[in-house]
Parts: sequence; structure tokens; C-alpha cells
Amino acid sequence: MRNYPLNEAVPKRTLSVATGHPSTFRAGANPRTIASKRKSRVTIPADQDDATVDAGGKEVRLTNLSKVFWPEDQITKRDLLQYYADISEYLLPHIESRAMVMKRYPNGAYGEFFFQKRAPSPRPEWIPVCEILHPSANLVDFPVINDLAGLLWVVNLGCIDLNPWYARCDDADRPDYLHFDLDPTPGADFGLVREAALLVREALDAFKIRSYPKTTGSRGIHVYVPIVRGPVQKEVWSFAKAFSVDLAKAHPQVLTSEYRVAKRPAKRVLVDYNQNAWGRTLASVYSVRPKPHAPVSAPVTWQEIERGVSIDDFRMDNMRQRLKRVGDLFRPLLLQKNRFRLSVP
Repeated sequence: MRNYPLNEAVPKRTLSVATGHPSTFRAGANPRTIASKRKSRVTIPADQDDATVDAGGKEVRLTNLSKVFWPEDQITKRDLLQYYADISEYLLPHIESRAMVMKRYPNGAYGEFFFQKRAPSPRPEWIPVCEILHPSANLVDFPVINDLAGLLWVVNLGCIDLNPWYARCDDADRPDYLHFDLDPTPGADFGLVREAALLVREALDAFKIRSYPKTTGSRGIHVYVPIVRGPVQKEVWSFAKAFSVDLAKAHPQVLTSEYRVAKRPAKRVLVDYNQNAWGRTLASVYSVRPKPHAPVSAPVTWQEIERGVSIDDFRMDNMRQRLKRVGDLFRPLLLQKNRFRLSVP
């Protein structure tokens, strides 16, 4: 792999200029500190199909709790809500202050789903929104999930997994991480995905770039890189594209960066840089996925990938125990230290 020209992908320029997608955060009624909200402990009623629970002083109406979302395991909507309530202290720091794209499964994991960007109306007055100007010149008011009450509210709408923006709402154009979405093409197994992830790590390590993997909960692995906030999303995408194309050329028997499906080779792992494009989202860390046995998008260590983890190792029924044992492996993405600087001042 060639000596990667970091500043070629992200040109030098002043990063404080106005961008084309201004965003505005509008707080809900009676905002409180986020830290205090996370201390709430909620038990979803087991003997009611509809219930109202208190989450940090906010009443949340929950419906159809007995509806089965995963028939093979008889996992219900109640079980899904309880999972998110139990792991909220780990999850909320990763999604707060970010616009949330709602992917709603009203009839369970295998039913039809639909995407919804605009926060539904009516909604609780305490749900904050992030107004983002889209290229169509339309302002879209996305919900923002900052506390346990908001989390229960959005999951009750049928959101099995959570899909936050890469940038925080105070500037929706400037993300604070980039990622590489590793997705197997037909004929490739998860062992090849693990090999691909290790190749990504090796290439990033060569430039002293820290990276953190998580399973997607579906078929692949996401590799995240915390960055110093500054470059706009298009610049981050440009870096990811140049890096991915270069890496795929260096390892053509394992990787491909070919985005056109018809030309994409089989038995390879796609390094999907396009997921870094503006307006795209990925399932967040700790999200349950609408797949058999309710797998979870779980942070893992590089040592675990080397030893051979699988998607099915991390599920809704065992994630709570894992978090108690290993803590939040994605916490470095929340810290200001050890972030990679994509641009040169």
C-alpha cells in the first residue's frame, strides 16, 4: 500500500466557513441535564399490553407490549423495550445530540418497515428536534434522543435499531468519526470479513490511526475512527474513499471497493466508503437488529476478532451481561483525546 497522502484527500482550507446544510437544535419542554436522566431505572410492566411508565420524571406511553417481534424465540416488543431501558446508560452517550432517522417495524422484525425522518406529530413536548436544511431546500425536523424517556418513545414507535447521524446537531455537516463498513459479497463468509477488518486495522495502524470495531449485527463489521471535528462530511467521505480504494487494490483477493453491484466480484468483502456520505446512517452501537434471534451490533476488541467472533455471539439476551463484564468498548469515541486529525491547520 502506498504512502497515503492524507492532505490530498482533505485539502487545506479554513474549516469555519458556513456550509450548505445548516442545522438548529430545538430543546423539548423542561430540559434537564443528560447525565441525571441516565440514572433512571425502568421496569416495563409484564402484566399489561399498554402501559405508562415514568422515565426520569417524564411519562412515556407504551403500546402493544405483548406483540411478538421475533416469533422463533417469542421475543416481544416488551422484551425489546426492556433491553433498551437496561442498557441505556451505555447507549445514550453515543446517540445524544444527533438527529435520528427512524426505521420503523410496526409488525416486528420480519414485517414490512419504513423510514421516517420527520419527528411525528403529535409527540411528547419533551422530545427535542434537530432541524436540518436538506438539498431540496426543505427543513426536516428529526427527533433527538437524549434520555431514557426519548429512547423508550422511539423504540415504542417500532424502531428496532437506531440510526443516528454521524455529526451532532450543532453542525450537521461536521462529523466526529469516520467508518469503514465491511460487507461480504455473495460467497464470502464471516471469516473473510474478520480478515478484511484486520487488514483495515493494519493499514490504519501504519499511520498511527486508532480504530475500533463492532459487529453490524447483520453480516459484517464496522470499523470506526474517532476524528477531530472540523472537516465537512464530503471531505471525510473523500478520505474514506481514497483509503478504501487504495486498500482494495493492495489486497484484491480479499477486498473490493467496487460500488457498482454488477461489477463487484464475488467472494470478496466490500469496503463501503459511501456510508460516509452526507445524510447516510448506520445502525448504532448496541442496536438490536431485525435478524433471527435478535442479534446486537456489539463493540468488540481486535483480539476477539483475531480469535474468531461471530455475529451470533452477541444477542439481546446476553448483551447486558457482556456490558457488565467488559463495559463500553466504544467509550474512546466519546473522548476528546486520541482523535485523528484529518486536515492540517
